[in-house]
Amino acid sequence: MHAFRLRCVAALRAAVATTGITIAMTLTAGAPAAAQDSGKASFQRPAWGEDAKKLFGTWRLVETTSDGKVRPERGANPLGLITYHESGWMAAQIQPDRPPVGMAGAQPTGDEAKAALHGYTAYFGSFTVDETKKVVVHHRLGSVSPGWDKTPDYVRAYEFEGPDRVVLRPVGNKNALVWERLK
Repeated sequence: MHAFRLRCVAALRAAVATTGITIAMTLTAGAPAAAQDSGKASFQRPAWGEDAKKLFGTWRLVETTSDGKVRPERGANPLGLITYHESGWMAAQIQPDRPPVGMAGAQPTGDEAKAALHGYTAYFGSFTVDETKKVVVHHRLGSVSPGWDKTPDYVRAYEFEGPDRVVLRPVGNKNALVWERLK
């Protein structure tokens, strides 16, 4: 698993200057082989129900709120992408609404890197859908958040608001993330 994490970190560092779409597509496409390299059992894609099939594709973040109010750490207009692939792999990224963090030199300082990651969310892994409970579970294999491996599964209640809009609500808090399908 250590070699896998090092490859993930290297891929994320190399992708810093690219768009979220490039990062999400690279990690989604590369995750199965990397997981097999880690010595874990190969991933078995579940049989997909209708709700899961509706999730397939790439979605852009429209808004993120907590108890109906804009989350200050994300700002009024955060950018984000989430991708669900029929192979069973997913990736998500959210960047807060703020100006880019500059660098004084050729490499970021510790403070510059910390400022760039503050409020930024990025992770990837497999996913499952429980259509009876109306939840999607993100089984993370990698993340930029420290300590993510202590709670690798993110459970999200989902609600479709038409064919191209879905609201994900983390179970256990009052946050809501509204996503719109990219076409």
